[in-house]
Amino acid sequence: MLSFDEAVARVTGPGQPLEIVDQEIDGVTYKVFKNAPPTLREIFASARARGDETFLVYEGERWSFGQVMTHVDALGASLVERYGVKAGDRVAIGMRNLPEWVISFAAILSIGAISVSLNGWWTEDELAYALDDSGASLVLADPERVARMHAACQQRSIPIIAVRSTEASDGVERYEDVITLGTPLPEVAFGPEHDATILYTSGTTGQPKGAVSTHRAVIQALMAFGCRQVVEMTRIEPSDPLPPAAASAYPPALILTVPLFHVTGCVPVMLSSFASGIKLVIMYRWDADKALQLIESERVTTFVGVPTQSWDLLESPNFHKYDTSSLMSIAGGGAPAPPTLVRRVDEEFAGGRPAIGYGMTETNGYGPGNSGDDYISHPSSAGRCVPIMELEIRDDDNKPVPTGGRGEIWFKGPNVIRCYWNKPEDTAEVLVDGWLRSGDIGHLDEDGFIYVEDRAKDMVLRGGENIYCAEVEAAIYEHPAVYEAAVFGVPDPRLGEQVAAAVVLKPGAQLSAQELQQHVAARLAPFKVPTLISFSTEQLPRGATGKILKRELRSTLYPEAEASS
Repeated sequence: MLSFDEAVARVTGPGQPLEIVDQEIDGVTYKVFKNAPPTLREIFASARARGDETFLVYEGERWSFGQVMTHVDALGASLVERYGVKAGDRVAIGMRNLPEWVISFAAILSIGAISVSLNGWWTEDELAYALDDSGASLVLADPERVARMHAACQQRSIPIIAVRSTEASDGVERYEDVITLGTPLPEVAFGPEHDATILYTSGTTGQPKGAVSTHRAVIQALMAFGCRQVVEMTRIEPSDPLPPAAASAYPPALILTVPLFHVTGCVPVMLSSFASGIKLVIMYRWDADKALQLIESERVTTFVGVPTQSWDLLESPNFHKYDTSSLMSIAGGGAPAPPTLVRRVDEEFAGGRPAIGYGMTETNGYGPGNSGDDYISHPSSAGRCVPIMELEIRDDDNKPVPTGGRGEIWFKGPNVIRCYWNKPEDTAEVLVDGWLRSGDIGHLDEDGFIYVEDRAKDMVLRGGENIYCAEVEAAIYEHPAVYEAAVFGVPDPRLGEQVAAAVVLKPGAQLSAQELQQHVAARLAPFKVPTLISFSTEQLPRGATGKILKRELRSTLYPEAEASS
């Protein structure tokens, strides 16, 4: 078996399809894939050659690559000719995981416009903020999001194209009424450095930040995911000049269990399927038994989700009733997986091996990865840095620390975002001389494995969702009965963390946990609402600088959870 470094050198060396070279971008030298196509338009166009091959499976519907591209062409033409969308304009997508989400995304990017992914969980206020922040000129949405955004869009004169809708209304046109199948995609000039996507990530100041990626960044990440697979297969079969994509008796097939508005669902799952000609099975909503049924019936070979979902599969009372032998990889991301889960995945799935990726919205989901035997032998590690990315551990003075030293994790690669939309101060805080500050604390061992130990940012990671405590605290403080509040994470075996709040009420005020939850739910998405609330009559503990000591609060209020973390 080849070593990791030997396999990387073989796969990415001179003359190889995945050859990596140095390239200067905006004055910074990066390692890039030499043969990358210039824009995502070329990625989508390559799907036309697959014709009648099945691409999307959704609730009994089966869409071929040809059908999807016919819709992409027609929608792209409508965006340009009917709505006047130009290269660089922002077009928002607000819908659950649907075939039309995939079509909308491909159409928007194919005409040089920028896709703005709206979180499907967001409230009316959160959606309105994103529309204002991005400057979206058009929205594509499903009926639920149409209802939630209609007033905001009318106030801003933003037209809506409604998918899977039975009726039009003021400012809202039905998808079927605005496209003409058979219309060719317009020719539009744009290049690798043009902006392609805005994906929103929670903000430390209480407002989401739009992470902006160029076509180059998304494509480099997309190719890197494929490169990682080839590297791992080359290690196993070093004599094979073209390693198979998966050692499976079944054609590659992925199941989409996470939202497309998140980077994991969008880039490594959906776009990888689009680019590689892989069948993508879309779930209406997460349900472990339904996922098991689809894995069996569609012969799914790769499962990508948050660790919580792998737990759900294994804990289902019907797990052994379904044939999951087609699965070759059970991958996770968005949160560390407990070592126990890594072992269980390896032992209880017939042929599937565990895998994990450590990426961020700001890296287009790409970063170190761990899988197979390496993951079994290093179950608490997120893996090794991958070919196009550089990684350093730095101290408080931003200086690299020796191997084994603890510090903040920094990334550098062509897959990193260009900026946060309209937020130069936030951009300057995380992007420094081509490097990205992750906000995570960790260390590297002698073999190059990264271990993520803590977070520098005040954040809760619940079921793969990043929740910034300041945002939740701001919502709590809007209640007139609240004098003081602190929000923090409490370890949870299934979700990773739960959102907890410690609250001090004003003298004489009364407030129940349920009332406070309803108050927060009216302002923020449901996953941000604290599930654990404790009330105190004394001031919350503070340090010498006056900062609330959240770690002390957590250990005092939830000692059992603290001990299990």
